[in-house]
Amino acid sequence: MTAETIAAENPARLDDWSLRPWLLAAIGGLVGLIVHLILESGGESPTGAALSALIFFAALAAGFVLSPHRWKEAAIFALGLGVAMGGIAWLAVDSGDSVAGTEFAFAAGVFFSILAIPLFQADFHRKRWATPYGETHFHVWSDAISAGGALAFVLLSWLLLWLLQALFSLIGFEFIETLIDTDGFAGFFIGVTFGAAMGVLRNQLGIIGTLQRVVMLVFSLLAVPFALAIVFFLFALIATGGSALWEATDTATPVLLACALGGSVLANAVVRDDDEARSDNMVLRIAAFALSATIFPLTVFAAISMGIRIDQHGLSPERLWALVAIAVATAYGLAYWVGLARGRWSGWSNYLRRANLHLAAVSCILALLLALPLLDFGGISARQQVARLDAGQVSVEEFDFAALRWDFGDEGRAALDRLAQREGRVGEMALDMKQYAGPRLNERWAIEDERDAVNSMTDSIIVYPSRSELPEGLLEAIGQDPVCWGEGVCRVYLQEDPRYAVILGDECAASEIIVSDRTNPAVDCGIDTTVFELSDGLWSRVSPVKDRPDLTEAEERAALELEREAIENGDVRIGRSQRRTVYIGNRPTGGDFD
Repeated sequence: MTAETIAAENPARLDDWSLRPWLLAAIGGLVGLIVHLILESGGESPTGAALSALIFFAALAAGFVLSPHRWKEAAIFALGLGVAMGGIAWLAVDSGDSVAGTEFAFAAGVFFSILAIPLFQADFHRKRWATPYGETHFHVWSDAISAGGALAFVLLSWLLLWLLQALFSLIGFEFIETLIDTDGFAGFFIGVTFGAAMGVLRNQLGIIGTLQRVVMLVFSLLAVPFALAIVFFLFALIATGGSALWEATDTATPVLLACALGGSVLANAVVRDDDEARSDNMVLRIAAFALSATIFPLTVFAAISMGIRIDQHGLSPERLWALVAIAVATAYGLAYWVGLARGRWSGWSNYLRRANLHLAAVSCILALLLALPLLDFGGISARQQVARLDAGQVSVEEFDFAALRWDFGDEGRAALDRLAQREGRVGEMALDMKQYAGPRLNERWAIEDERDAVNSMTDSIIVYPSRSELPEGLLEAIGQDPVCWGEGVCRVYLQEDPRYAVILGDECAASEIIVSDRTNPAVDCGIDTTVFELSDGLWSRVSPVKDRPDLTEAEERAALELEREAIENGDVRIGRSQRRTVYIGNRPTGGDFD
């Protein structure tokens, strides 16, 4: 359906409303300023996030649907959409880490908004399944072009503003730079420019309709090579038994889904709004038919790929959300297959359009339901992971106890508590994870980072006196401290007093530095010295040792030579002056620590 057809059936939809650019610019500027103030004063709180989302999405929806002929209905819809997104934002922030995958829930809310706006514009709430597909299709494309054009205008406006700032600064006028740096100006400027551009573009929907046809023509040209590539890929994949795909399960699923989405967009660019607007070119029609047929196998392969991943590693909130995306894409692919079978060559495009409308409405409702806390994907994942452990599908050593603590929300931590009460190795490892208190307690990857640091330095540790064994817990403590991170040698000097150990991060002993340069003051390498103390069964850093005083180059070279000899001979000890300090050779470093 073209803009002219819509205008003929309902002229109010495409009226040129002269007040629209000014009104949307004012709304945009006010919203940009208010959202900035909210985020600055308490945007990280649930209330701040909810207010920001409510105002932002309500204003954004108003930019697309506001009309002088049904402004009350449009205002109610925009406000309702804002309230829904505000509630979703509040739930996401308020739940914190008690619920897993809140960022995906908010993304589902955004997807719901993207679908709800063109459905409202096409009066789906009144006409329901009798809504003309052409009108819905027109609004989807015109909304996308309007939003893209408004964003481009915002970027150009910023570029022009910075250019003017540079111009006036040449004569000493800095008022534009002062204005840019003013608190809240950025949000206000973005809102005004986006709103003004949106108002102008929405007043030109007739022209945008023409531009839409040009864009769809360009997209339809891409359908031919893309269809050939996808068909060749599927034949090659089947011929090789899918071995290459199964070995790439990390990336296969998103790539396959992206190709399915691209195939759907390009096929619909050929199909258009109705048979009259559909391309008469036989090659393009064959390409669209082929793309429509390949979407289902692509999604099936994506499902198989994700199934292999789940079989290997079990469920997680991210994989469950991926399964939801796969299910929706598979529904589209299956509906396209049904349409191709029922309509055959002459009427398949009509079934395709009908499937698009019905699935868009269902997907909109599904996205809203998934955005609400009706399903706890963290709890589902935790139960399945524990079941895999109990069934012996994963060993105790390979089981991801850290995921239960950090990735699966409160349900995951509750499962970890139950495991910690068990006897044997499972209970020990669960209890260790439950009681773990690293430097970044709330970060999921803290343990993995520390393990990687320890593993990377294990081969470069030298303990003095030679053949001594490190005390229990000291290696883990060193791994959490940056003193031995890097390319050099980590030297551990055990002391007569077993409560202390001196750790040297000797970067000058790195393999790429030749021996003669290890005492050369001009070479950029360093030695970090740290004292660790055992207290209440735990090793921890006492304090770093102060740098040596300033010396002449000759004095520094001589000191470095003596220091190097003492370091490699293991002559590093803790001694007393008036306070404890570290001696390298017979020379105190000057870093007292108690």
